[in-house]
Amino acid sequence: MSFKVFKDVLPSGLTCITVETKHLHSAMCSVYVRVGSRHESSRTNGVSHLLEHLFFRGSTRYPDSVRMNAAVEAVGGNLNGVTMRDSSYFYTPTHPDGLGVAMSILGDMLTQPRLVHLATEKKIILEEMLDEVDEKGRDIDVDNLTKMKLFDDHPLAFKIAGTPKTVKGLQMRDVKAHFATHYVTGNMVVGVAGPVRHDEMLERAQRAFSRLPRGPRVNEQPPELQHEPTFHYVRLEESQVEFRLTFPTVADHHPDAMALSLLRRVLDDGLSSRLPHNIVEKRGLAYSIAASIETFHDTGSFEIDGACAPEQAGAVVKEVLSTLSTLRRGKIGLDELRRAQRRFEMHIDFMQDSPGDLIGWFGHSELFRPAETFAEKKAQARAVTLKELVRVARQYLVADRLVTIAVGPKTAKAPMERAAAHAKQLLR
Repeated sequence: MSFKVFKDVLPSGLTCITVETKHLHSAMCSVYVRVGSRHESSRTNGVSHLLEHLFFRGSTRYPDSVRMNAAVEAVGGNLNGVTMRDSSYFYTPTHPDGLGVAMSILGDMLTQPRLVHLATEKKIILEEMLDEVDEKGRDIDVDNLTKMKLFDDHPLAFKIAGTPKTVKGLQMRDVKAHFATHYVTGNMVVGVAGPVRHDEMLERAQRAFSRLPRGPRVNEQPPELQHEPTFHYVRLEESQVEFRLTFPTVADHHPDAMALSLLRRVLDDGLSSRLPHNIVEKRGLAYSIAASIETFHDTGSFEIDGACAPEQAGAVVKEVLSTLSTLRRGKIGLDELRRAQRRFEMHIDFMQDSPGDLIGWFGHSELFRPAETFAEKKAQARAVTLKELVRVARQYLVADRLVTIAVGPKTAKAPMERAAAHAKQLLR
């Protein structure tokens, strides 16, 4: 193995992950926080994302965004932040010699932010939201629409950026209360990967985050997923139909998670795999088709996304369901399983060339549970059998749990609805 992983918990309660990769020439410094839209209320939806924006407005030592960014760019960095449903993270690549600067900047912005220009950032976020709605203000983002149907009134259904109403209503007291609750030692992980020294990283983290308040890790209420077929169509007069077929599954540490991951690779892992071959290469029904898995620490979903011409929409959905049906009927070759296992292992090996991938693997997971080693993950993949692959296909890819979301012209609605209903025969 070309790297070493160290986990330390500082006296303050802050977890630090160091991945020593002496073979690389760049480093990544990241901070992970267990806070996202699922930690909000219906009134404060969007406050996590708004707070992320405000961090970049300056801190005590770097009082404006120009000076903050100039300092990190001088050491080869590029300061960024991302808000998700279950977590947020802040990061910058850096030259190894600039690690102290990168750590100092992240520490200052996340412990001593100025939290200024609230009105300006709200305007920026309201502009961002325009990508997710049409001219009437209706949601047209298939991911948001899917989460709303899948999670109903649970906070995982909230939009990450919030809604225009909630964002306009957010006040500085809401931002500060959210910051005080979630940006505490027990709810954050600081990580560095690259040609760094473990002892030096710990010293820098302790110094950079010395002002971080002590506090516990937050907990969440697990969702209850829908258990009946759902079809939802949003009419939008565009040249294509965009759709997603979703099946509720399991959390990322569930015993079935690896088999589902390999099943996904059988369906979509290069142009020679099932979905792109059957739908794009062989039949020319669509230009874009993809299978993916989204997991949280307490739930997950198996998703198939596509985009096609309106006149092809019904045929594409029916062909997707027919492809899934072959898996449920046990028509999976041992060669397909072995290919999926080999490609999974190669993906793991390729991660050793990226400090960002390494710290993402070992750092982000620590928000929820101890990270698995690469060797453990490879062993899990090798242990999956054809019988297990067929079992999870039959257990999770079922018609009575299918959520179908589509956005497109009026002419495609009826054919897509008929095709989705056909799942009762194909996936029974």
